Amino acid sequence: MTAREGNEHRPPATTTRKQQGDHAEGVAARYLASRGVTIIDRNVFSRGGEIDLIGRDGQTLVFFEVRYRKQGGLTDGAGSIGWRKQQRVLRAASWYLHRHGLWNHDCRIDVIAIAPGDTHKYKIHWIRNAIQA
Repeated sequence: MTAREGNEHRPPATTTRKQQGDHAEGVAARYLASRGVTIIDRNVFSRGGEIDLIGRDGQTLVFFEVRYRKQGGLTDGAGSIGWRKQQRVLRAASWYLHRHGLWNHDCRIDVIAIAPGDTHKYKIHWIRNAIQA
C-alpha cells in the first residue's frame, strides 16, 4: 500500500540513525492514524527488545515494527527484518501482554516499511500479520 504523507520533510542526511528512526516512527504514526488506528504507546522497551508503536485497529491490539530505508538500499524495509529481530519483537510483545494482563486479547504484529517516494514524499507499505508466533 503506497501513501502520501502531507507536508512531511525527509530527515536531513546528517541526522543520526536514532533521529531518522524517530522521524520514520512519526511518519508511520500519522499514516496509521489517518487509517483509523489509535496509537496508544511508542518506543516500549523491555529486556527482550523494543516495540516501535502500539495501537488499536478496531478491537485488535497491534504491535508495529517501523522500518525506514533510504533510496538505493540493498534491501527494502520489510526485507531487513531477520529471524533474530522477529524473535526480539515477539519477546517484547509477549512481555507487554503479560505486564498489562492482555493475554486473552486479540493482537497481531505488523510492519510499516517506509522509503523515499518517486512522486510522493514517502512510499509506505503496511504489512498486517507480518510476524507470527
